[in-house]
Amino acid sequence: MLAVILRTGKKNKSVLELAKEIIKKYRNLKELAKKDYKEVLREFKGAGLGKTKALTLLAVFEIGKRISQFSLIHEEIKIDTPEKVFHLMNVELSKLNVEKFYVITLNKRNVVTGKFEITSGVLDSSLVTVREVFKVAIDNRAASIILVHNHPSGNLEPSKDDIEITKRIYEAGKLMEIPVLDHLIIADNRYTSFADRGLVFN
Repeated sequence: MLAVILRTGKKNKSVLELAKEIIKKYRNLKELAKKDYKEVLREFKGAGLGKTKALTLLAVFEIGKRISQFSLIHEEIKIDTPEKVFHLMNVELSKLNVEKFYVITLNKRNVVTGKFEITSGVLDSSLVTVREVFKVAIDNRAASIILVHNHPSGNLEPSKDDIEITKRIYEAGKLMEIPVLDHLIIADNRYTSFADRGLVFN
């Protein structure tokens, strides 16, 4: 499949050899999709992956991501398990090298009405305020919300900061009558749910 996208190789290297070399370097397409244009170009300089091929390759990944997001936006999604939250957000968060924090808004039937990026940090640090979270919830008339963020490190364990901010948002939700139903951490195509683990939500 990668060879079809690349179309041609270079002198003394077939397109299949080039595709195998790329997969060997990045292990799988998911890891390659995390890279930006300059990284791919730099790492394969002189190896048969020029500007046009690098742009084509990354454009294909971006198109795939947008198609997945488009399908989710136009489908009514009722959240009744953490797994559904994971499937909703995994495409969005799985390839990132920075930590992002999202709020998912729900209506009274627990149907998703929106997903909103609150912060984007560097590597494993991200600052979240209760005010930002509930501004999104109120502006979008949410009946309830779910918190989601990623750990680029691949570690699914909540940090002390993760637990502390979740407690603050959870308690604020009770006061504002906008319940916080769960907080998911997504990492390496896996997730952990605070509610499932009895953290904060008990």
